[in-house]
Amino acid sequence: MNDFPNDFRDIVTGGKTTSPLSTAKLMQNFAWAKLVVADEYLEDATQAGFPAKRLKLPPIIASGTHVLASVQGVLQWVATEEC
Repeated sequence: MNDFPNDFRDIVTGGKTTSPLSTAKLMQNFAWAKLVVADEYLEDATQAGFPAKRLKLPPIIASGTHVLASVQGVLQWVATEEC
């Protein structure tokens, strides 16, 4: 399901393949797709040679079934029953 604010496929299927993409609409899509999260849950990273941010996750537990939860403001894996 594509629920981006601007579906650029409409331009192509409308036969307007030479129409330029609107930079404002493109930036609106980027803003829509960006994860909005408090800075304390982010850490610096690099993606394709560019500076980026990564969500800080606790180490994944290799055995059992767990869900990611916030317990007293701290992200952690909480054991749960397998469904």
